[in-house]
Amino acid sequence: MNLIEYPDQDMMMIDVANHLAGELADCVMNHDHASFAVPGGTTPGPIFDTLCAADLDWSRVHVFLTDERWVPPDHERSNTRLIRERLLTGRAAAARYLPLYTAAERPEDKLAELAAGLADELPISVLLLGMGPDMHTASLFPYAQGLEAALADDAPTLMAMRAPGAPEPRVTLTAPVLKSAMSTHLVITGSEKRKALDQAVRVQDPVQAPVSAILAGATVHWAE
Repeated sequence: MNLIEYPDQDMMMIDVANHLAGELADCVMNHDHASFAVPGGTTPGPIFDTLCAADLDWSRVHVFLTDERWVPPDHERSNTRLIRERLLTGRAAAARYLPLYTAAERPEDKLAELAAGLADELPISVLLLGMGPDMHTASLFPYAQGLEAALADDAPTLMAMRAPGAPEPRVTLTAPVLKSAMSTHLVITGSEKRKALDQAVRVQDPVQAPVSAILAGATVHWAE
């Protein structure tokens, strides 16, 4: 794990956006396309606001979420909605977007179809992750139903996850998919999440601290 500490959040968000833009540009120079997996939530919004203006060949960048709530894309809790509003705009509107939701009552009914759509995107070229104060990342929540299967080395690309307190099921990339990314950046803010990160490093138990599954190869960006 490579930890980078920043004096303030604004500087961190700009720096991370520049790192990501550089890695994506390098990837499309050397490959047919770059696969770019991104989180939902509020933390990455400022990163996306800067990144969407980056001068690179966005038509060869394939964007998809690390996890998605099983709600339609226009729903207020949809991560897709955030991505379309904050990232897939400006120059980045030319990127190809691969959704992790399609109309069905249960995610289990569409997992195979959605995973097939990601087959040509793996391993992930550039992965951006967030982390909750409970040490979850993507939708790998501590002690969630199905977590151990999602952490297993032979886990499928996608799994449905249901966590206590979550109002809807979710679809998430599994641990082996996240761990195999060519470049991984984890962005966290505030003292509470810093304490959670330190705890995850200490316990090294992905069932208790799922984020620990991806820390070994990650660059962690933190600002108060």
